[in-house]
Order: sequence, then C-alpha cells, then structure tokens
Amino acid sequence: MAATASERSLPCLFLHGASAGAHLILALAVAGSRLFPRRGKDTAVAVGGFRCYAVAACATWALAAFQLLLAAYSCYLGAGAGWPLDAVVEQADAAARAVAWLLLAAYLQFEFRREERFPAPLRLWWALFLLLSVVAVAVHAATSLDGLPVPARSWALDAVSVLAAVVLLVAGLFGKSELAGGSASEEPLLDGASESDSADASAFAGAGLLGVLAFSWMGPLLAVGHKKALGLEDVPELDPGDSVAGLLPSFKANLETLSGDGTPCQRVTAFKLAKVLVRTFRWHVAVTALYALVYNVATYVGPYLIDSLVQYLNGGDERHARKGQLLVLAFIAAKVFECLSQQHSCFRLQQVGIRARSALVAVLYEKGLALSGRSRQAHSSGEMVNIVGVDADRVGNSSWYIHDLWLVPLQVGMAMFVLYSTLGLASLAALGATAAVMLVNVPSVKVQEKLQQNLMRSKDVRMKATSEILRNMRILKLQGWEMKFLSKIIALRKTETNWLKKYLYTSTIITFIFWSAPTFIAVVTFGACVLMGIPLESGKVLSALATLRVLQESIYNLPDRISAIIQTKVSLDRIASFLCLEEFPTDAVQRLPIGSSDVAIEVSNGCFSWDASPEMPTLKDLNFQARRGMRVAVCGTVGSGKSSLLSCILGEVPKLSGVVKTCGTVAYVSQSAWIQSGKVQENILFGKQMDSEKYDRVLELCSLKKDLESFPSGDQTVIGERGINLSGGQKQRVQIARALYQDADIYLFDDPFSAVDAHTGSHIFKECLLGALAQKTVLYVTHQLEFLPAADLILVIKDGVIAQSGRYNDILSSGEEFMQLVGAHQDALAAIDAIDVPNGASEAFSSSDAASLSGSLPSADKKDKQNVKQDDGHGQSGQLVQEEERERGRVGFWVYWKYLTLAYGGALVPFVLLAQMLFEVLHIASNYWMAWAAPASKDVEPPVSMYTLIYVYVALALGSSVCTFVRALFLVPAAYKTATLLFNKMHVSIFRAPMSFFDSTPSGRILNRASTDQSLVDTSIANRMGSIAFAFIQLGGTIVVMSQVAWQVFVVFIPVIAICLWYQRYYIDTARELQRMVGICKAPIIQHFVESITGSTIIRSFGKENQFLSTNNQLMDAYSRPKFYNAGAMEWLCFRMDMLSSLTFAISLIFLINLPTGIIDPGIAGLVVTYGLNLNIMQVTLVTSMCNLENKIISVERILQYLSLPEEAPLSMSEDGLAHNWPSEGEIQLHNLHVKYAPQLPFVLKGLTVTFPGGMKTGIVGRTGSGKSTLIQALFRIMDPTIGQITVDGVDICTIGLHDLRSRLSIIPQDPTMFDGTVRHNLDPLGEYTDNQIWEALDHCQLGDEVRRKELKLDSPVVENGENWSVGQRQLVCLGRVILRRTKILVLDEATASVDTATDNLIQKTLQQHFSGATVITIAHRITSVLHSDIVLLLDNGMAVEHQTPARLLEDKSSLFSKLVAEYTMRSTRT
Repeated sequence: MAATASERSLPCLFLHGASAGAHLILALAVAGSRLFPRRGKDTAVAVGGFRCYAVAACATWALAAFQLLLAAYSCYLGAGAGWPLDAVVEQADAAARAVAWLLLAAYLQFEFRREERFPAPLRLWWALFLLLSVVAVAVHAATSLDGLPVPARSWALDAVSVLAAVVLLVAGLFGKSELAGGSASEEPLLDGASESDSADASAFAGAGLLGVLAFSWMGPLLAVGHKKALGLEDVPELDPGDSVAGLLPSFKANLETLSGDGTPCQRVTAFKLAKVLVRTFRWHVAVTALYALVYNVATYVGPYLIDSLVQYLNGGDERHARKGQLLVLAFIAAKVFECLSQQHSCFRLQQVGIRARSALVAVLYEKGLALSGRSRQAHSSGEMVNIVGVDADRVGNSSWYIHDLWLVPLQVGMAMFVLYSTLGLASLAALGATAAVMLVNVPSVKVQEKLQQNLMRSKDVRMKATSEILRNMRILKLQGWEMKFLSKIIALRKTETNWLKKYLYTSTIITFIFWSAPTFIAVVTFGACVLMGIPLESGKVLSALATLRVLQESIYNLPDRISAIIQTKVSLDRIASFLCLEEFPTDAVQRLPIGSSDVAIEVSNGCFSWDASPEMPTLKDLNFQARRGMRVAVCGTVGSGKSSLLSCILGEVPKLSGVVKTCGTVAYVSQSAWIQSGKVQENILFGKQMDSEKYDRVLELCSLKKDLESFPSGDQTVIGERGINLSGGQKQRVQIARALYQDADIYLFDDPFSAVDAHTGSHIFKECLLGALAQKTVLYVTHQLEFLPAADLILVIKDGVIAQSGRYNDILSSGEEFMQLVGAHQDALAAIDAIDVPNGASEAFSSSDAASLSGSLPSADKKDKQNVKQDDGHGQSGQLVQEEERERGRVGFWVYWKYLTLAYGGALVPFVLLAQMLFEVLHIASNYWMAWAAPASKDVEPPVSMYTLIYVYVALALGSSVCTFVRALFLVPAAYKTATLLFNKMHVSIFRAPMSFFDSTPSGRILNRASTDQSLVDTSIANRMGSIAFAFIQLGGTIVVMSQVAWQVFVVFIPVIAICLWYQRYYIDTARELQRMVGICKAPIIQHFVESITGSTIIRSFGKENQFLSTNNQLMDAYSRPKFYNAGAMEWLCFRMDMLSSLTFAISLIFLINLPTGIIDPGIAGLVVTYGLNLNIMQVTLVTSMCNLENKIISVERILQYLSLPEEAPLSMSEDGLAHNWPSEGEIQLHNLHVKYAPQLPFVLKGLTVTFPGGMKTGIVGRTGSGKSTLIQALFRIMDPTIGQITVDGVDICTIGLHDLRSRLSIIPQDPTMFDGTVRHNLDPLGEYTDNQIWEALDHCQLGDEVRRKELKLDSPVVENGENWSVGQRQLVCLGRVILRRTKILVLDEATASVDTATDNLIQKTLQQHFSGATVITIAHRITSVLHSDIVLLLDNGMAVEHQTPARLLEDKSSLFSKLVAEYTMRSTRT
C-alpha cells in the first residue's frame, strides 16, 4: 500500500516541481526587470484612470499575502514531520510562490504607473497561472478518487488560486489606460486592443469577454449572410493590428535586425525568414502555445480516468455515488477546457496565418518594385505570380503547424505517462514502437521535400509560359499558333504531373504507415504485456486504447503535417531567394533638388551594361550635359542604344563607371506604352489631386478630348489590362498626358511619336514639347528627323557611343552617321516628289481641315463584353472590364457530382468507401474484442487465453491496415486523373475562347485559376472529399458502439444532430460567400503585382513607389477581410458543435454511472466511454470537413466556369474543300461590311464596300480611331461581320475554318511580340523551316549580322517579352516571320513604327522583293510607307472616304489624302 501511495503521489510531486520552477522563473524575471522593461516615457499614466488596475493590484496583494501565510504554515508542518521528500518539494513550491507574488505585487504598486496597459507577458503569466491552478485541481481530484487523502490546505490553495487567476486574467484582458491609445499591433494579445477610429468597424475588436469566448461577435455578420448573399461592403473592417499598415513596420524591422548587416534582403534564408515571422507574431504564437498546451493536457484527462471509471462500475458494494459524480465532473470539465482551448487556438493560428501572408506579400511586392532589370529578366512574371499566389499562401497556412515541433513530443510523453500508470514497463515498448514509426518516416520526408521542390519548379515554368501566352494571345490567334502553344502548356503540365504523381504516391506510403501506426503500437504494447506477464484487465486495456486513440489523431495527421512543413520549407526557400535578388541601384544617379544647379542632366565618363559586364558594355564613353530648359534629341539606327541612354539617366542600367546627375523631378514616357487597368482619369492623374483646369489643358495638348467624347463613359471608362481597349496611338497619348500632368522638371520621351499619326504627332510635338514644356528640360528619342531641328542639342548614337553631338546644322556635315539618317529621310521625301506633289498642297492644308479628319471612334476601345456577367447594380454600360463573375448561393450538387465522376466515371469512388468501411468495421471489432476478452479485474477468469487475445487482435489489426493501403491506392489515381482532366479541359476552353474574352478578362483571373485553384485541385480537394466520407463512417461507427449499452442516448443524440445540421446550414450561407470573396479578391492582388512589375521603371521614374505600395496594401486588406471573418465563422460553428457533443457525452456518462450493478459489462461500458471521448472530435471533424470542402470546392466551381466559355468558330472544316494553293490571286472583297464589338455598341465599320485587287499593294490611312485596325481584325476573323461579308478569291471567309484562314494570311502587328525561348523558336515556333531558311530570313530583315555576333547564334536566348531586344529589333523579327511564311496576303499594321527611316526604307525594299506578287495591305502613320502602294484607302469614322491610286489622289488638292501628305511634307521640309 505504501508503494501504491508513493506511486500515486508522483503526479503531486511533479505538479509541485513544475509550479515551483514556473514561479522561480517569474521571480527572477521581475527582480531582474527583464520581463517588464520601462518604455522610457516621462509622463506617468494616472493610476486612477486605468481600468481594472485596482482589481488586479488588490487580487495580487491578497494572493501574495495568502501565499506567504501558506508558506509559513507549510514550513511549520514540514519541520514537525522530519522533512520527507514530498514535504521538501511542497515547501519549495510554497516559498517560490510567496516570493514571486510579493515581487509582482510590488511591481504593480510601484512600477506600473509608467505603463499604458498591462504588458502582454504579464497577461500571458496570468493565463499560465490559471492553467497551473486548474491542473492542480484535476490532480488532487484524481488522487482523492484513488482513495488517497488530500490535505485541506491543498484544496484551499486550489480554490484561492483558481479564483484569483480568473480575476487577474479578466483584468488583464480588459485593463487599459483610459487616457492612452494603444494599438493592436503593439499589444496583439488583447482581444479588443484597437483604440483607433476604426475600432468600431471591427467586430472582433469591440467584443467583450463572453463574446470573445463564444465567438458571438460573429453573430451580426452571420445573420446578414443568412438573409442575403454577402458583398464585400457587408464584411466589417479588419482590426488595425491585422492590416498591412499595422504589421509591416514590425516585420521589416525584424527582417532588418536578423539580416545582420543592415541590408534586410541580401542575406535572407528560409530559417531567418521563419525566425522573423515568429518574432513578429511572438505574442500570438505564445498565446496559441498556451491554448495548445491546455488542449493537449485536457485530451489526456479522459484516458487517464477510464480505468477508475471501469473499476467504479465493477465495484459492487464498494461503489460510492460521490465518486461517480466526481468522475463525471472531471470528464466534463476536461471536455469544456478541451473545447475552449481548441477553438481559440485554431482561430488565433489562422489569424497568425493571415498576418504572415499579408506581411510577406507586402514585402514581396516592395521587392518586386525594386528589382533591377537583370533580376526581372531572370525571373518571369509567371514565377513571381507563383511566389505571391502559392508560396505566400502556403507559408500563411503553415501557421497550423508552428507548434508541432514541441507538441508531438509532448503528446507522446503524456501518452507514455498514462500508459505507464496503467501498464507499467510495457509503456516502454509503446515508446519504442512510436520512435520506430517516426524513424521510418525520415527517408520518405526527404524524398517528399525533393519532389515538392521539383513540383514547384515545374509549376513555375508552366506559369511563366501561361502568363506570356495570355499576354500575347492576340498575336497567337492572328498567326494561328494558339493550339501549338496550348500543346506547349500541356507538355509542361505533363512534366509537372509526373512530379505530382510521384508526390501523391509517396504521400500514400506515408499515410499508410501512419494510419497503421496506432494499431501497430497497440499490438506491440499488448504483446509486451503478455511477454512480461503484466495482466491485461479491461480497465487498463481500455485506458491504453483510449490513450492510443488520442495519440492516433496526432499520428494520423502527421503525414499532412510533414507534407505541409515540407511545402512550407520549399516556399520559404523560394521567397528567401526572391528577396535576395539584385535590386535597382539607388546610388547610380545623383538626384539633386531643383534649383541646386543650372545643369538638369549630366553624364560624365559614363559606361553602362545591362549585363553588368565590362567586356560587353551597352553604352560607353558617354559625356553630355543638358542645361535647364534645353531640348535634347537622340537619334540613331535600330539597336544603337537610344532607349538604353534614357534608362541610364533613370538609373536602370547597371553603371560600370562615370557619374550621372539629374536636378529636379523626372517624368518618363516609354516606347512601349504602359497603361494601368483602371479608369482613363486615374491613369492620367497617376495619384495626384484633380485640378480641373490643368486636367482639361493636358487633354487638349494630347488631343484626347475627341477620343474621350467617343468613349462609353468618357474619362471614367475602365481601361482593360495593358490598355487592351485603346489603340496604340491612344495609349501613347494617355502616357504623355500622365507625364504632363505630373508637372515634372525633366521629361524623357522614348519615341512616343511613332505610335500616332502624322497630324497628331506634329500637334503633340508643337503643343507639348515646344509649347507647354518650353521651360522644361526635355530629352526625346525619335526616328522622325523632322523633329530634330527644334532641338538645342542632338545626340547621334551608334553602337552604344555618342558618334556625333551638336545642333542640327552643326552636325549635318560633320560626320557620316547623321548624314546616313538624313539621306534616308531625303530618299523618303523624294518618293513624294516622284509622285509629283502639287505645289499648292501645303497651302491647301489648314487646321480646320485637320480637325475635320479626326475620327470619332477609337479603333479598339469597345470590346465584346458578352462573356462577362454583370451583377445587378454593378458596372456602367459599355465598360469593358466588369467585376469578376461570382456564383451566388450554395455550391450546386452538380459541382460535386462532376468532380466525383470526371475520372473513370466515378468507378473508383465505391472502392474507396468500401475500403474505409471495412477499415472501420475491423478497427471497432479489434477494440470490441479487447474490451470483451480482457477480464474486468484480476479475480475474474478471462474468457480466452492471453495469446488467443493477442492473435485475434493482431489479425484484425492487419486487416484494418490492408484496408487503409487499398483505400489510398484507389484515392490517388482518382485525384490525379481528375486534376489532369480539369486542367486540360479548362486550358482547351481558354485557348479556344474568342479574343473578346481575353480583352474583357484581366489575366490575373485566369492565372488565379491556373495557379491557386489548380493547386488545390491537385493536392487538396480529393483528400478533403475523402475526409468527409471517412469522418462520416467513423461517426457512424461511434454511434453504433455507444448504442450497445446506452441506446437511450439517442433521445438526446437525434435532436443534437438536428441542431448541429441547422447550425451548419446557417453558417454555410455566410462562409460560402466569404470563401468566394477570398477567391475574387485574390485576382486583383496578382493583377496589380504583375502590372507593377511590368511598369516598375515608370513607377520608379515618377517616384510613385509609396502610392503603389499603398494600393497593394489596400488590396491585401480587402483579401484578408473575408479570410479573417471566414476563420471566425468556422470557429463560431465548431464551438457550438463541441458544446453540443460534450452535452451528449455528459448525458451518456450520467446514464452509465446511475445504472444498477450487473446490468452492463464494465468493459463494454468503458469501451463506450472510450469512443464517447472522441465523439465531439468526430462530430466537429465531420461538420468542419463538410464546410471546408464547400469552401474549397469553390476552386472546382471556378475552374468549371471556364469549361463552358463561348468558343470561336471551328479551326478547320473538313467540308470546306479549299485548294491547297488558296488564295492564289489574293483578291479581297468587302461587301457592305458592318462590324461592331458587341451587340449593344454602335458600328465601328459602317457599310464598307471595297475591293483589294489581288497582287497589288493597298495602303490604309486615317486618323486614330477611324477603323483601320478593326478592318484587319475582321479580315482575320478576330470578330465576325454583323452585316455583310468578306470574300478572298471568291470564298466567304466565314465559311472556312479559322486556322485554314489565318494560316494563309500573314501579319506584322502594331505591337511587336517576342516569346521566351531562342531566336530560332521566335522566328519558327512551329518548327517548319530549316536553319538556312531562317538565316536567309534574318539577313533579309537586317538582323543576320546582329544574331551572328551572339555566341549561341540561332539558339541565343530571348527573355520574356523580348526584353533583351530593342523594340525596333523585335519589329524586325516579326518581319522575319512573314518572310519565312511568304503567304499570298500580307498585312502590315504599323509594322515600321519603331524603326528609323533608313531601316524602314530597307524593309520596304525587302517587302517589294519578297512579296512582289502578293496582296499587301499596309496601315501606316508614316505617309512614305504607303506612297509606294498601288491604291490608297482613306477611312474616316468607319467609312471609306477615298479609294484611289496615290497619284490620282495627290492630283486632287481637295482630297483628304492630299492634305495628309501636304501636312507631312510641310513638317518634313523644315529639315
């Protein structure tokens, strides 16, 4: 008996030791002033103005006095008893308590006046003290139940401690200075910590104690969501502590501190990044650790007490009602603590995840804006989308697993403690078996990590290609290449799915190991008992089974946790690598304030290289000055370094040597227009305040007023992605307007005049550069030599060197470089003379005539929006980009059915369910066998021998393990096949969608589905669907077991289930819409990120980084809002589920202990309690799995939306019977052609009846918006005629397949496009031509020598969007493509806009040589490009105004074409 008493006193000794240690640490911390440092504030906060201060101070002093008295009393008792071990430990605990509480009371009395709130560490200690006090009550109750005496002073200490701890914790939660305004970011432990103006807007911040405990603060939002479909405006604001503005300063400060050298992003590693996250959210991490500790201790109380319960039920006459009631009370109390701690831990962990994601995306965005040119070229926008869209999400989701490193050992330790208390040394066998399971997992973890890295790497490559293809879809459709590029995406996906398949099967092996692990551990443990002669009584067996059942939840989840940790580690590595990329050099340019120097721009001894390589400088020996108010022109041939010169002034090109200085603010207009998605007005204002007078003046200067009048909503018209609904000229003029409105000191123009027609270019040059910017410093690149005489300084660039510099007349005869350019210009003018321009033509032109020529419709401002649904009340009529389509109401059953039956017609699903049911049956049978076959006590004769007991158990256990393996083998192929089919079908649907879909859909929406949604389908949806079935089967098994002895529980169980289902339906109405909002709010973040990376040069040049950072923060907060409240809604539901389950369990227990002896078998009753302990977990798991699935299945729903996009016409028609040489003549006839972009929009082309004779060259001219590009789109069937028809050699193009048509036509588009890959791939994407043919084409388009100079020749790399080639060179590559194809019909849409006049002349000669017998249609702003045409078609307002030979039109002085030529001549002859 003494041994037993000593054994039973072990928990008390351990408790006193832990308490003494904790109080000793507290005493040392307070004494050393380390835990509560002063904040250095001189002004003390009046104590009287501090809420709850008096309560906390009085409670602390009272507790300190009580502890001191108790310590003295314990010392007196110990001295009289001779100081046995337990007395020594108890006395040490009492002394530590007394000292710690006295020091704490002194701190509150004398030091706290300088504090604004109770410090977070203090509140954390009060919570820990409450936990210690409750555990002490539980230990003393268990000791009492075992029949051992508990001293009255211990009960008194417990009562006082619990009461004081509750008072102090409440004071800690609500105590604050009524004079001070803390912020949630400083005190994240507080549930309502925000004192800012927006505190009332945050439902969580304003909640009281009971509201926080029961998640009642979610009530109003759930009520609104139950009545109607929620909108973002219905979702309350975030607490400031959860917003990016509240998080980022602390995160960046920690990142800077841990980087070590003051450069926060140069030495970042995955480990450091993890440390930064933990350090930033340390108090949330600490609180969740406390919750996790309480939860894990509470879960093991039940298994520990089961043996006592079985002995009580088997006790016969020795049964005492009080003991049974105490047992029930202990079970229920443990359940309540388990429920509270679990739900609050889950909520806080999700809050940490949301904060981590927000902070990471903000830092990644800031880094993206600061990337150097080399870094941007090395990492595509698709890779960056993956990092922001997938990796940051994964790190956010990893918050669930932050405590696993210490929780798993703790759970194993507590399990071993309970097993040791019941089975003695056999628990060591259990420990060994657990360790073996862990060790078996090590190799598979390493394999999984490698597979995950390869999977993400292949996903990056696919997303990079997808992003590039979406950006260039128009050119792919024009060329008939889209299906070839689709096959490229499918091939990349195949590589990705090879890794995915290996990853999933590796996960299957790990899942099998861990699902079999609890059974394996049980077999080893009970086998050890048999071998060691330890009697297996039913109470001990059931206690062991219950302990292993609790442990199995951790072990079952271990594969998912390991997988998630691996994924998180890979994601952290990728984020850290991104943060270490080279940044834009901030010291490359000395930026002086305006007025500090008369020199606005100065470059001295400059040497620059995009590759940062001294061996291959891009620009060298640069020396020039531009004084304030000077106009500096830059000219030169294609690829000479003109744009690079502007980039080096902006500091974008790595500087090898020299000095660059600018004095004043800079505005930059790039050669390739960068337009933001958003309203026209927002693009022009670019963050500045509206000044109506200045704004109107800018519109006038840029000739935008006419365009805006024709837009559906004026300057409130929403511009699509990359300015898709603006013509090239309109995009450039919006860019120029943006620069003018900024009123900068220095203006840099990179050849913006190429994209506008001659009249508009002259107007902008005269009104803007010579007029509005007369007092500014202007540096402009141009290929149009007529703009050079107005410059104060001309720089002629050749091969990266300033070959000539000076005024126009000074350098005209000083070198051959400039003379070559001027000579080419004169040759072009001579072409006009050869056609005999009438002398009076110039005089015939007037400004009123020019005005009459202005088109009334932009060429591409009205796109088809029929594919975008509009929510009621959203969007303006005629807007191109609408809010993203969003389903309303519950997710349809058809979504689930489609997912389940997509792979193999759903044939594998029954096998998965059957395997799980067999597993559950065998698992229950094994436990039932152990409960029945093991004797209730030593005195009872066992029904079977111990060996039979073990053999049967092992057989059942092996059967259940095999079922687990079979289930996984069926689940993985189904998941993999479904993911593959969804991917392929979605991408085929996207690639076959009409161009209007891409014009009206930002690529961020498509990329979101191809990245985030597809990721969930790949790795998550199948498991979530399976978990519902598994949880349902497990719950069914539990109900069956409980009904064996307590069928009366169904009286309670049925209404509880009904209430649970009602709660679930009430909850899901809100949660579903919140989850949809999460999906919709993510796309703008990705869209803004990609757009900002593309335009980072412009953003930096205008100094608008902070503005864009703020926009990104707002978008992140808009994404976090529904995410945060979705987490709150889930825990609101789980809390209520848990409480109802606990009620059912409590009633079952009360029923059991009140049954007369002998009515039920104590072993079976214990089995019921064993299963009942997990009832709440199973019920909550089922309901939350259903809710989680409905939230996540939205990803499938969003992908399925894209499976039913409208399709273009068939690619080919077998019955069209086209001749292999069609078109042989190349004659194009337009019959009464009417074209509009959407049914509700006006006609763009109005009754066009024109014939383009076969084999002749036709030039199409007209003002911006006259319908030129629309005509070309109609010819290629990018849109079909509304009325009328187009015939080619007598064949109606609407009666043949799209590829049959487009493959017989060629086009050089206005925006030159190059793809990531090689030179060969860019010229011949389909691989149809030999190297000799490609070299010949390169020579003909003047790029042969340039490519030969490169080391890899035709295999020379081309980065994304051709960024390592100049715009002019890209246009020459497009020329090379059409030379290779040599079709009968060729369309040139502003094909030579970005090349100099000399190169233009060479191109024209090349085209004449290679397309002498072809029909050539040329759209050009350069009049000289159409003068060689056989026929000129002049369009105005969508109608053919003139259609005649150039000579005949020039003879007629009143013709509009004559006036256009006269204007060009008048402007050009100034040179």
